[in-house]
Amino acid sequence: MCGFAGFRQFEYRDALTPQQRLKRMGESIWLRGPDAGGVWFNKSLGLGLSHRRLSIQDISASGAQPMVSESGRYVLAFNGEIYNFTELRQDFVDSGHQFRGHSDTEVMLACFERWGIHSSLEKFEGMFAFALFDSSENMLYLARDRLGEKPLYYGWNRRNTLLFGSELKALGQHPDFDNAIDRNAIALLLKYNYIPAPYSIYRSIRKLEPGCYLGVDLSTRSTAASLNRYWDVTGFFGRVGESADREEYAQELESLLKNSIRQQMISDVPLGAFLSGGVDSSAVVALMQSQSSRPVKTFCIGFNEKQYNEAEYAKQVAMHLGTDHTELYVDADDSLDVIPMLPQIYDEPFADSSQIPTYLISKLARQDVTVSLSGDGGDELFCGYERYFEYMQAWRQLGQNASMRSQLQSVVLGNVPPALLAPAIKLLSSSQRRYSLPYIMEKIGRHNSIAESRSLQQFYERSLRYWFRAEQVVIGANEVETALKHQPIAGLGGDSYRQLMLLDMLSYLPDDILVKVDRAAMANSLETRVPFLNHRVVEFAATVPAAMQTDGITGKHLLRQILYRHVPRTLIERPKQGFAVPLPAWLRSQLRDWAATLLDPVRLRDEGFFRETAVTRKWQEHLAGHADHSFQLWGVLMFQAWLEHVSAER
Repeated sequence: MCGFAGFRQFEYRDALTPQQRLKRMGESIWLRGPDAGGVWFNKSLGLGLSHRRLSIQDISASGAQPMVSESGRYVLAFNGEIYNFTELRQDFVDSGHQFRGHSDTEVMLACFERWGIHSSLEKFEGMFAFALFDSSENMLYLARDRLGEKPLYYGWNRRNTLLFGSELKALGQHPDFDNAIDRNAIALLLKYNYIPAPYSIYRSIRKLEPGCYLGVDLSTRSTAASLNRYWDVTGFFGRVGESADREEYAQELESLLKNSIRQQMISDVPLGAFLSGGVDSSAVVALMQSQSSRPVKTFCIGFNEKQYNEAEYAKQVAMHLGTDHTELYVDADDSLDVIPMLPQIYDEPFADSSQIPTYLISKLARQDVTVSLSGDGGDELFCGYERYFEYMQAWRQLGQNASMRSQLQSVVLGNVPPALLAPAIKLLSSSQRRYSLPYIMEKIGRHNSIAESRSLQQFYERSLRYWFRAEQVVIGANEVETALKHQPIAGLGGDSYRQLMLLDMLSYLPDDILVKVDRAAMANSLETRVPFLNHRVVEFAATVPAAMQTDGITGKHLLRQILYRHVPRTLIERPKQGFAVPLPAWLRSQLRDWAATLLDPVRLRDEGFFRETAVTRKWQEHLAGHADHSFQLWGVLMFQAWLEHVSAER
């Protein structure tokens, strides 16, 4: 795991030399690669690359980057791991090729020499983002892995300078960086609590989407670029398997998972795994331990608040599997200490509050290991989210029920007796029903708008929103296209659950879950690996009929079948908790003063990003206990904290 940054500029106006500027860009992401750093610069093209290295494979100097290919044609700055590099390397060795070292980076360069970029990308199994210069064609390529495990930002800025890199903070070190904020991105943040690709918080910068590579012709002064897709998960979800034998699916899945985990356990530095005690992490650890001659190092964070604590379950699983388990109980102060660090860690506003425990468990693991495997991706691949079942039930009740839609419209218009509210109120969760009538009316109005959806995809997107009409809250914002809203989902027939899983694979997984884990881990110089996201596993899981995954009430049936071969069912079967913090209570207690400062109406009005009346109403209702607006407020607070941070940095 590493980090890189670079630029291409037509005119150089800088007090620093290009090499000095590149070094500064690299140093800003030092935590991604504390072991070594290097720069490369081509004066005639104005192209520079900077790299920071976290040594995992071939920790010798022969793995240093930016790395030049044997012929001198290619220069590569790479972040990630190619898990099948030993197999690829052996093919070259068998044909007489001699390597200088043992890194996957050198193997990648050999692949580019032999097959070019597109075919090489199709052969790589791994997580990666990279910048590749082809001196023969005067082309710069920016590429990202299939599922979006590793980040890559890029964009043309002042004086048409192209900036690119692993994190925004590196791009911000260049004097041509344009820091104008994208108000549409703020609205996306309020809707989803993350900013989905291709958008970033800055108008001048984009995120390269997963499974894509960008080609930039350096022989011209044009800012045009070709966007190419070499892999698309959507097509695999359209290929439903024909077998009716659950055991056949389970055998194939276990074989693929074991192979993925075996590949990802290869490391020249200490390696372990996160273990929550849930289905996903327990399955990963169980298959790790089954292939290890030594106890696997496992790590878990515990909370004193019972409803947020899974540490006891993790301990039981660890004891059964015989892992070398480490747990750490953290209190509110430990968690709250992380909050001031979040703008620096995440680089742009990011509002998934599980970012806090993710940082803490990464910090814990880094004390003993440099690499940690995780169970991320299991919910999206194996129908694990409870919302799939809740929303499908609501879709059947609301989306296809004209009578119910009519009732809801009457409620919203205020011309229905209270007695007739009962059917609509039943649609709310038990936690929602205990709040005030205005809050309930707002929720029913939201359900009414959702019920007007014309498709399951539209229904799902509307149901996921935190601020339903975020563009009305963010001054100057407009609605923009995203994969979640506008990616056409076709060819799945009536397999509705697989539609929802695919939507999360295209949005929530790469733009929330993987961002959360990458930044939290890298802030601790910890490499995380995600065995479920080996593309062979994904391609297979995508074809599994939903009937093999769920009974409409619970999910992950196929994965559970594998897990129960290694861990007793009694240690796993319990309600899903998730990886959360007691945010609603904190905002009314320990975080109240901090939040009140950031949400001050005068401050909001002066900054000019939010309509302060809408935000203030949510804040006051939350403080009074009339409603739980913690998720909506957290999005605003994370933007405000980020804005404060970047303003101080300028």
